[in-house]
Amino acid sequence: MLLREDVWYMYPYQQDIHHFPYPAYSCMPRSYYESPYYEGGWFWNNGTLKSDESYRLPTEQQLTFVLVHGSWADAHFWDGVAEVLRSQGHIVYTPEYAGHGNDPNKNVTHAMITKSVVDFITRHNLHNIVLVGHSFGGSVIQKVAEQIPDRIKRLVFWDAFVLKDGESVADELPPQTRQGFEQLRASSKDDTIMLPFTLFRDLFVNTATLEEARWMYTSVTPEPAGPLFEKLDLKVFYELPIPKGYVYFYQDGVLPQGEGFGWNPHMSTRLGQFRLIVGDGDHFTDTRTRPGMVAQKIYEAGRD
Repeated sequence: MLLREDVWYMYPYQQDIHHFPYPAYSCMPRSYYESPYYEGGWFWNNGTLKSDESYRLPTEQQLTFVLVHGSWADAHFWDGVAEVLRSQGHIVYTPEYAGHGNDPNKNVTHAMITKSVVDFITRHNLHNIVLVGHSFGGSVIQKVAEQIPDRIKRLVFWDAFVLKDGESVADELPPQTRQGFEQLRASSKDDTIMLPFTLFRDLFVNTATLEEARWMYTSVTPEPAGPLFEKLDLKVFYELPIPKGYVYFYQDGVLPQGEGFGWNPHMSTRLGQFRLIVGDGDHFTDTRTRPGMVAQKIYEAGRD
């Protein structure tokens, strides 16, 4: 049995670590955040950091963003980024989806997660939106787009899965990683997967300080395993004419780059014609340490 603290062995590669300043930053207004379960927040809601004022640049047009988080996160993942975008005149929504936040039911399906986002968008009568998916959220916005394409102005994937028809997220993981996740799933009592700290620190928050990584890890919760292994019918998605963008952070080590894996170009080129925006950052840290930078990259991918 592969122990949780031994999962790091599946990842023989390392990334360089860059440090950023950490002054205090206040939380977002709750008016655009909606969850039927959550009263608190993930680690972004009470310590998002104002360390990148230079990225608060004038915008060319005002947009409506719907930001969809990924695995081992909840809607508060976007707090700092959403606040920056709002300060620039954009309208921003950060829906929570089933099985996350304080939702006690972890026995969810990918369809239930997708329905959470679709219902949020239709309930708020949103149109002409830039729908953004991060990580696992990429597979979510693929399915959301199939159901409500007429409401979407552009799709933006940020270091996100772009699955082929008939694939699951797990199909895109390196074999050793998938095996480790399967063992962690089997050892859980509620069909979830909890990230070992060593994996989280090295791959998800590799540009953070050790102190920051430990603090962020205290708020990571087990991820429902089922949706990660569900194979998705995406035939409709690949017929949609919706414009698309891909944001790629080249220090993101969650997936190994090259040899049939990775975010860009492995995932991104599946979109056909798309706009590529690149940045210097990792998978999680920059939404907290440099929310202005992340906001600017998402804006560049989503604007006309």
